[in-house]
Amino acid sequence: MHDDLIARAQAWLAEDPDPETRDELAKLIDAADTDELAARFSGTLQFGTAGLRGEIGAGPMRMNRTVVIRAAAGLAAYLRKQGHEGGLVVIGYDARHKSEDFARDTAAVMTGAGLRAAVLPRPLPTPVLAYAIRHLGAVAGVEVTASHNPPRDNGYKVYLGDGSQIVPPADVDIADEIAAVPSLTVVPRPAEGWEILDDSVLDAYLARTDAVLAPGSPRTARTVYTAMHGVGKDVLLAAFARAGFPAPALVAEQAEPDPDFPTVAFPNPEEPGAMDLAFAKARETDPDLVIANDPDADRCAAAVKDGQDWRMLRGDEVGALLAAHLVDRGAQGTFAESIVSSSLLGRIAEKAGLPYEETLTGFKWIARADGLRYGYEEALGYCVDPDGVRDKDGITAALLITELASVLKAEGRTLLDLLDDLAVEHGLHATDQLSVRVQDLSVIADAMRRLREQPPTELAGLAITRAEDLTRGTDTLPPTDGLRYTLEGARVIVRPSGTEPKLKCYLEVVVPVATHAGLPAARTKAADLLSTIKRDLSAAAGI
Repeated sequence: MHDDLIARAQAWLAEDPDPETRDELAKLIDAADTDELAARFSGTLQFGTAGLRGEIGAGPMRMNRTVVIRAAAGLAAYLRKQGHEGGLVVIGYDARHKSEDFARDTAAVMTGAGLRAAVLPRPLPTPVLAYAIRHLGAVAGVEVTASHNPPRDNGYKVYLGDGSQIVPPADVDIADEIAAVPSLTVVPRPAEGWEILDDSVLDAYLARTDAVLAPGSPRTARTVYTAMHGVGKDVLLAAFARAGFPAPALVAEQAEPDPDFPTVAFPNPEEPGAMDLAFAKARETDPDLVIANDPDADRCAAAVKDGQDWRMLRGDEVGALLAAHLVDRGAQGTFAESIVSSSLLGRIAEKAGLPYEETLTGFKWIARADGLRYGYEEALGYCVDPDGVRDKDGITAALLITELASVLKAEGRTLLDLLDDLAVEHGLHATDQLSVRVQDLSVIADAMRRLREQPPTELAGLAITRAEDLTRGTDTLPPTDGLRYTLEGARVIVRPSGTEPKLKCYLEVVVPVATHAGLPAARTKAADLLSTIKRDLSAAAGI
């Protein structure tokens, strides 16, 4: 086993085009560090509907130039088999470690395979790449990003020509083509021949951002903005300036791209502590709203003053606010969300007489809803301009929530006032999440198995009226690894995360409220129910 491991590592080393990962691997081989080598050579990073994502380093279980070149070669082979010989592939990248290298390698592989490649001019938000695919009539797009993962990670996200992320069976077909690449020596990688795009694509994207706002709407809301050490700042500032909003006050410590994300444990606005600097800036400048993007700016977080201090709105709260705002503006078309998001969207759509669709988790599914006008997911993802960007877009979402805050400000009201109105109109929809990060993935598998073998019959004293194993699919959903429990006035979904080593449990309770005066009591009841459901679910899953 030891000799075989060393032999595989040496074969990899012989092909590796990157001096940094070569050096790293050579040291592991010299030290005969079999534990670390085994971790890196125990398989290969699996290409799926999220593309690739993993820790940067040498070996097939890490993100590196060898893995990326193979992935690009597999994608190119797939595109050619689909009849896209000579078609255009657009490539974007964020400001993480190695992102530019991975983008350049992808362009070289596409060019060598007889496709045309065009690379965005610098690190830019993921939605700009998603927009560019349709704007330029490309057959596919690649975004090099690990979104809000830790600094040591990077990733590779693939879009097809419709501008949305891949879904089955394309992922399996591409994975098969990647597996069929025998070695890097057979992958032509010319040193030139692809195009580096100028700013005209970005300008076209920015021109389109104006379209998400209502002509003549109030634009007075003052904001604090953090880019979370990512690539959002310049594009967001340009969009806000075009729209005529006051210039956001920047969280200076997090404004510029930094792949080490020095001020946060995890560069995700949802993580504890990530918004602390933004809240400090808000206490200093007293804005109407705090806005945050994640590092690749496809997500948008919003925070509001609640009493004396600031609090993050949940993704479900922003999702409902944007929906109500679009309904108020007379939007037509389908409102869609994933199954783990709040059922409040369905109630808003129903009352407005609009079509509503529930999809599997992820924008690759939401973007495919028939006649989509607005889609959102509780993990801070919002699609407010589906004709422009068939994916979540943290820039246009920031514009729309700031417009809504401006409209309410003109009425002497706030986003919290509108949330209260929605609760009285549709019932208080309160959501929470039980999220368990694991070192050992078997913990997740054990919890799922335990829930399947010994399903709970009640949670928080509420009877489970329906238990669904989503691996079997439903009338409206394709199969996925998850469990859904419907309770009297509540709902729980349990699923392994697709992008991180986490087990995620999504909880929702709905408490009827007759009047605004009844809201405090309803909130207390909802909070109690959610915490008891969490406790009971933890016990049932053994986590």
